[in-house]
Amino acid sequence: MTDQTTPVPSAPESGYAPVNGLQMYYELHGSGGTPLLLLHGGLFNIDLQFGELLPSLAANRRVIATDFQGHGRTNDADRPLGTESLAGDVVGLLAHLGVPKVDVFGFSVGGAVALHLAIRNPELVRKAIISSVSFHPSGDREENADAVGEMKVEMIAGTPMEADYLAKSPHPDHEHLQVLLTKLGGYDTGAGGWTDDDVRGYAAPTLITVGDNDAVKLEHAVKFAQLRGSDVNGDFAGVPASQLAVFPGTTHFSGLARTDLVRDVVLPFLDAPMPQT
Repeated sequence: MTDQTTPVPSAPESGYAPVNGLQMYYELHGSGGTPLLLLHGGLFNIDLQFGELLPSLAANRRVIATDFQGHGRTNDADRPLGTESLAGDVVGLLAHLGVPKVDVFGFSVGGAVALHLAIRNPELVRKAIISSVSFHPSGDREENADAVGEMKVEMIAGTPMEADYLAKSPHPDHEHLQVLLTKLGGYDTGAGGWTDDDVRGYAAPTLITVGDNDAVKLEHAVKFAQLRGSDVNGDFAGVPASQLAVFPGTTHFSGLARTDLVRDVVLPFLDAPMPQT
């Protein structure tokens, strides 16, 4: 049980940003503070990934939410899906909105993009929440590639992902949905990931979240946190700015489904003062 009440959401501002051949859909919720940028996972969109969390996240801050290429209300383009290109789209969106710095909360594919931004565009990122994604392929479970690479429209028939795609996409048919599934199956194929020094060296305090039965190995999430300075005796050394949260009874697709738990982990991290430098 929690004594927090869920705020009543107001209608968001929304629009489309012309970015890299896309009409990139975005929503603006709430006001105040450093804006929080929400980046969803593959096959998800703003509503499916963050809909239950948005009222709490936007209660005291500006929230910017967007649909990636081929997802939600954003059109697809004649290019593969990959972290670098999606990160470029996000940089373009922030420039379009005139936003110089954000906190970023990314799940799965969105987490990969959030990490890319923290490392390659550090001037844009104050804090990062990176959920259910590895920083190196060695952190992925062996069965992941086969499962994702073989995804067919029939496998998601009757799911919210299929229904939302057909309801919101600019090209709402199963042929385009299969194109998206195929692109997700080849997402970042052959990419080498980040080095330990890359992960250790960027500035943004980071909250790493993972399910205890996620697509990411638990030992990899622990290594991620260790590289960010966590895993110390905080009573003596102080609590590091970067943190690790393991959500119990949680798989990859249910990674943010326990709204109260996720909110109670995420909001204190965002609200905490920045460390003194």
